[in-house]
Amino acid sequence: MEIPARVRNITDLAGLAGVSAGTVSRALADSPLIAQKTRDRIQSLAREHDFRPNIMARNLRNQRSGAIGVIIPLGHETAQHISDPCFMTLLGHLADALTERGYDLLLSRLIPENPQWLRNITNSGRVDGVILIGQSDQSAVIDQVAERYRPIVAWGANLPDQTHCSVGTDNHRGGELAARHLIERGVRRFAFFGNSNAPEISERLSGVRSALGTAGFGDALTIVPVHLTPETAHTVISNWLAKADAVPEGVVAASDMVAMSALRALSEHGYAVPGDVRVVGYDDLSLANHMMPQFTTIRQDLAAGAAQLVDLLFRRIGGEATASVVIEPQLVVRGSS
Repeated sequence: MEIPARVRNITDLAGLAGVSAGTVSRALADSPLIAQKTRDRIQSLAREHDFRPNIMARNLRNQRSGAIGVIIPLGHETAQHISDPCFMTLLGHLADALTERGYDLLLSRLIPENPQWLRNITNSGRVDGVILIGQSDQSAVIDQVAERYRPIVAWGANLPDQTHCSVGTDNHRGGELAARHLIERGVRRFAFFGNSNAPEISERLSGVRSALGTAGFGDALTIVPVHLTPETAHTVISNWLAKADAVPEGVVAASDMVAMSALRALSEHGYAVPGDVRVVGYDDLSLANHMMPQFTTIRQDLAAGAAQLVDLLFRRIGGEATASVVIEPQLVVRGSS
């Protein structure tokens, strides 16, 4: 029995098929420029000899890496991890959407140590575009890179005069919804738990202030700078409760994770939720439905956000200029308020 010749590359396959290497390359890519009968014959030969084209080489010829960088910059929250439920939810949706487009996801959790961190990534040649999960305190750096590097999109705030393209919830509106809900529940002393160094959190706080100011409660707000990691947030909130002259009647938390920490600290200090203190979170993660009481929260549609991020990124890879997208938040009322 004759052993078939080993097909190591497109040139070998072209020799077997009696055509040029260019014809083989186009046939394997199912190009309509090649007659269907020829395509079928070449593809059949490739299967018979278990030949798979070198994707890396093809990408190099096309000046494509086949990967999208998904970066989590942590300039203001250096202790936060990828395992954060909000990150994981958004990452899951992004991974699904990128896989469906035939791209790999190159994930990096990055603590910026110099202003060149993003420029180094975009100049590396390892990715065809970048999705940033959050702007952290790096908006100026992102803008500088976005001025010359088109395929970059950020999940986060839509800031005035920003250069980069972003997708995110109307955080100001979300803060207003949370505060107005507490006002309607009869709350007259308020606290905001969150670190406003990040643009998204700052906008949520701005919305809370706006709603309270309109209602005549502008002086009734206490701001407690709280990081987003649960243990750190719990410690700060617990210490603050131990020293506070008057506990607020209502709390707007910067995230569901902060709200979870607040519920724990309030319970440990003997305060009932919502009997003594009403609590509103932000994100509407799955854990909001599994706490006791269940969280009232502001919903961010992370699935829709991920779809928009990927769509805008690939449009920008194709050379299109795209505007930022702002998603409307939604108040979800549950037991904590």
